[in-house]
Amino acid sequence: MMNAQNPTAERDYIPIADHGLIGNLRTAALVSVDGSIESYCIPNFDSPSVFARILDKNKGGHFSITPTVPFSQKQNYLPSSNVLQTKFLNEKGVVSVTDYLPRQANPEATRPMLTWLIRRVEVVRGCVPLRVECAPAFNYARDSHTTNIIKDDSIATCSQNKSIFTSKSLSLDLRYVAESTLEGVPDPVVDLQTMDMSSKGHLGPGTCCDLALQEGQRVTFVLRIVPEGGVQPDVEMLKPSQASADQLGISFERLMAGASKLRPKDDPVLSKELLEHLFVATNSYWNGWIRKSTYQGSWKEAVHRSALALKLLIYEPTGAVVASPTFSLPEYIGGTRNWDYRASWIRDSSFTLYALIRLGFTAEANAYMDFIFDRLKNKNPDGSLQIMYTIHGGKDLEEIELDHLDGHKGSKPVRIGNGAADHIQLDIYGELMDCIYLGQKFGRPLSYDTWVLVRELVDFVVANCKEPDLSIWEVRGKKKHFTYSKIMLWVAIDRGLRLADKRSLPCPRRNEWLSARDDIYEQIMQQGWNPDMKVFGQSYEDTDVLDSAVLIMPLVFFIQPSDPRFVSTLKHILRTPERGGLTSNNLVYRYDVTKSDDGVGGEEGTFCLCTLWCVEALTRAGEYDKALLQRAVAMFEDFLMYLNHVGLCTEEISEAGEACVTQHLHFDPLELKVASALIYSLGRLTPFNQPIYVYRGATRMITNDLRHM
Repeated sequence: MMNAQNPTAERDYIPIADHGLIGNLRTAALVSVDGSIESYCIPNFDSPSVFARILDKNKGGHFSITPTVPFSQKQNYLPSSNVLQTKFLNEKGVVSVTDYLPRQANPEATRPMLTWLIRRVEVVRGCVPLRVECAPAFNYARDSHTTNIIKDDSIATCSQNKSIFTSKSLSLDLRYVAESTLEGVPDPVVDLQTMDMSSKGHLGPGTCCDLALQEGQRVTFVLRIVPEGGVQPDVEMLKPSQASADQLGISFERLMAGASKLRPKDDPVLSKELLEHLFVATNSYWNGWIRKSTYQGSWKEAVHRSALALKLLIYEPTGAVVASPTFSLPEYIGGTRNWDYRASWIRDSSFTLYALIRLGFTAEANAYMDFIFDRLKNKNPDGSLQIMYTIHGGKDLEEIELDHLDGHKGSKPVRIGNGAADHIQLDIYGELMDCIYLGQKFGRPLSYDTWVLVRELVDFVVANCKEPDLSIWEVRGKKKHFTYSKIMLWVAIDRGLRLADKRSLPCPRRNEWLSARDDIYEQIMQQGWNPDMKVFGQSYEDTDVLDSAVLIMPLVFFIQPSDPRFVSTLKHILRTPERGGLTSNNLVYRYDVTKSDDGVGGEEGTFCLCTLWCVEALTRAGEYDKALLQRAVAMFEDFLMYLNHVGLCTEEISEAGEACVTQHLHFDPLELKVASALIYSLGRLTPFNQPIYVYRGATRMITNDLRHM
């Protein structure tokens, strides 16, 4: 990305796709291509935001580091890492901003993980003037705060100031380390000043400084939650100095190490050595994790980038998988479909685990299974599960509208919480049972007590398989007998039967399960099929409405991909909307919002998950019709063009090709279902150790599947 920027102009919203994502398996932050932290909730994914500029350009809160002269920019991840680098370039110089949330290289480390946001600024060439602004807006820009610049007692080598921001529920401080990396170059000067943001609607001052850095100068900013209790001022050795080291006859490094041990573990002495250690440890953590991947097919870089994005969505303390680390980004610019997905959806988490299991990451699967099995021990009184839980396992996700925020490019309302938490979406049992089936095969086997919980879940499915629901798209209208939900109910029972058979587990209601599974199959074939259009419809009530969710049929082995009924449905979906289909420019819509009343209203873009499902369906059907396989490859190659500059994709893409973000990913431009489906589709096009071979226009491939291993 090399778009020219003019920093003197009034800054508008940055397109959703023009961001990268960083995280630490507790929370995540969006970083725009012009060097601004646009979204950041601390300390956890579902905590209130302190930066939400992406949802309100004036008062949402931001932490920006941007040149004060015209520049071009490039943004990329360090190789095999989630450490993000943004470079600003012009004729007079090049400056690099490296952003990350630190991780220990060893997950078993005894020291607590530092919940810091670290931004390292260094000039690569020449001299570049920069403007640094840190303007938090606490509690979704609802709480006022004070800002003070005080002496920093945590810096090892010199006397300098820090900014402290104090609200009624949270306090942050902004510190820095200024250093020279070249001999003969002086340390840079940093002068923090308060900044009045009231004219923009802020409820408290920010902090700013102007930097005039030259080659060899580096400033690293650290934003953190102020440690409880602070540091005892009467402990002289907590603030080491070279004079103290000389007096004691030891090296300064040794003195500093000793002083750090006396301080609280979450408040070590801040030094350039510590920051270098954190940078190396964080990069080593991500490098070490992705090296565990077993994927050897084509498009390996895209696969691993998606895997790294998915890893950022895991909440490590519980094993939950957050559907999105952002909230209320629009499905359609200016529209009302703006939801908060900072929770753990059973469906979406299952999609994510499919992908990670496929790449060999079984530890994440085991952790999520533990999270789910804990939920199975606390089912609803009727034996059901919620469709989503908080990342801590809670059930309360009250939906609130934040009317004071503008919304991304005016897309209102901005919402936190999610009113769909109590929706009846019966399809989740199919995704969950499929995930459990794969997880126990490639992860930790089921215990008897866990099997009893799983068995009760299948019994619930059998008892409720004839009920209507709101299904995968979480419609806010009338319950119906959605075809997709019926398919996934069939999957739930089928996987339960497979588990019982393959593991010789007791199944006292086996015959009842078998009968229910077969009844669902016959129902779908009779009531979900439209004999006039020759398609499977969206629901039993609306068989004349196409829904690309039915593309899941061969992917979960409900039907053979060569079945004439499925092929006919697939070909209808591949038609353009003008001809009654759902495909535009090789991208697939969920359904026609003008024909299906989902209770929400408004428009939406093409849905990347559906596009990738279509790729996989075409690939499977292409084993019997080579023209469909060629269409699969063409559709996938086209899809790759919509990945952003750092290899991430949004959940939806508008007709004009603009990124739109909806429910779940991954950041919203990291949509987890999209990334999961991307890996899964790649696996279909290039099975492990069996890449696609193209010879004079002929494509040959062999497919396999984890469920049949």
